[in-house]
Amino acid sequence: MPLEYTHYPVYFFVMDRPPSTREHIVSAAADLFYGEGIRAVSMDAIAARAGVTKRTLYYHFASKDDLVAAYLQERDQPNLARFRRWFRNADGDLGDRLQAVFQQLAKAASNRKWNGCGFLRTSAELANMPGHPAMQAARAHKKRVEAWLAEECAAAGCTMPKDLARQLMILLDGGFATVLMHRDPAYLEAAGMAAAALVRTAEAKRMSAVR
Repeated sequence: MPLEYTHYPVYFFVMDRPPSTREHIVSAAADLFYGEGIRAVSMDAIAARAGVTKRTLYYHFASKDDLVAAYLQERDQPNLARFRRWFRNADGDLGDRLQAVFQQLAKAASNRKWNGCGFLRTSAELANMPGHPAMQAARAHKKRVEAWLAEECAAAGCTMPKDLARQLMILLDGGFATVLMHRDPAYLEAAGMAAAALVRTAEAKRMSAVR
């Protein structure tokens, strides 16, 4: 994976080679899309930010739709890997480790460059275009996060892990949306406490049923 992403649009190249032209274009587009919104950014602005000609831009991406989709696709695996790392590095039970993920997100949200979840913001702008390739990329990412949460819940012995993961996704995305509205990372911290309580309640029910 050529890029590692923070939760705001700052990118660190983690390979020895310089970025390819395509990677450079996606990075420039991501900075603009995340900061200004999908519809507000023109292909001319992206070409200028990337320092390439429009011809070069369209050589790599046939349309703006393709570039928006690439922007989200490039964020997919790095974002999920970051969630996994935060979870893995935390101490405690399932609730503690899930809460740690939310706490890390709250820290990211306190940065002035943080501007919400790029997947949700893009989906909001393209809500009337469910077949758009970027909408497909956004749904695929959210489903992968949900599947990961279900795996962790199942590994911890929770009953109905898929249902539990869906509830956790509501807390996660609800936290993103509320923090973006109020500009207060404490809402993500509160969502993390709710996530911990949710899984502990599920665990308590499982133990009660065993007895």
